[in-house]
Amino acid sequence: MTKDGARTILADVMERFLGVACKRLPDDVYAKLRECAQGETSPLQRAVYESYFENLRLAQQLDRPCCQDTGLLHFYIRCGADFPYIGVVESALGQAVARATASAPLRPNAVDFFTERNTGDNTGERMPWLHWDILPEGNQLEICVYFAGAGCSLPGRAQVFKPSDGYGAVVRYVFDAVSGLALNACPPLIVGVGLGHNIENAGVLSKMACLRPLGSANPHPRGAKLERDLLAGLNSLGVGAQGLPGNRIAMEVHVESSARHTATIAAAVNVSCYTHRRGFITFREDMTYSQSSYKGVEL
Repeated sequence: MTKDGARTILADVMERFLGVACKRLPDDVYAKLRECAQGETSPLQRAVYESYFENLRLAQQLDRPCCQDTGLLHFYIRCGADFPYIGVVESALGQAVARATASAPLRPNAVDFFTERNTGDNTGERMPWLHWDILPEGNQLEICVYFAGAGCSLPGRAQVFKPSDGYGAVVRYVFDAVSGLALNACPPLIVGVGLGHNIENAGVLSKMACLRPLGSANPHPRGAKLERDLLAGLNSLGVGAQGLPGNRIAMEVHVESSARHTATIAAAVNVSCYTHRRGFITFREDMTYSQSSYKGVEL
């Protein structure tokens, strides 16, 4: 297959995949949202959840995005070094985003910083955003697509603490972030916490934490316990869907970490709203593909 042929296939498939991902929650997120709804007892919370599921039903029926803010497109890529078409991935994803803006449709959200002009097709300077992990072995292209809306982006924050502040400072920081601006992100939330050595590495880790499959746990026992403790603590705040009184401000808390410097403790928090639009798709070297986020969906 030529590179142009691979680019065409990748752009076409990803355009269709974006059309699905903006209108339908991934299976794991939908199931967790149902679980959260069952845990609420107040009439007000039940009414909010009923409106959530009615919105999701109508998005399917009317073939429209399930949230008016379709965000900016982020792609988190794991690519084997032996994948033969790595050179066309960036251009193909840009084509897919531009075309999906019209075909899905997606709200045009990309605004150039210095001209203050909307590009009209969700592409622009370093947009769509691509985060690459190149694997030393392998011949597959794995893509996680994420719709980064404003509501879930506004609460994002990162800070570097002194070791003398202790790990308790991280817990307080997470609570301050989630109980403040995160109420505007349409709870129940997925909360991603990144722990590392500086702002940028903690920030990336916190976003990667948000994108993990629901039901997964940090591989270290202490990391997994921190996730459980943060989730229990946040859900004891008495905040529920839409920031109204309730039992579940968070669906899950995920923590990702790296080694830290002896003199720093970096922490970052990212959240995703209940319309957590992220999907996983894998391309093989012959450009056949499979997706694992939406059971029964054919692209």
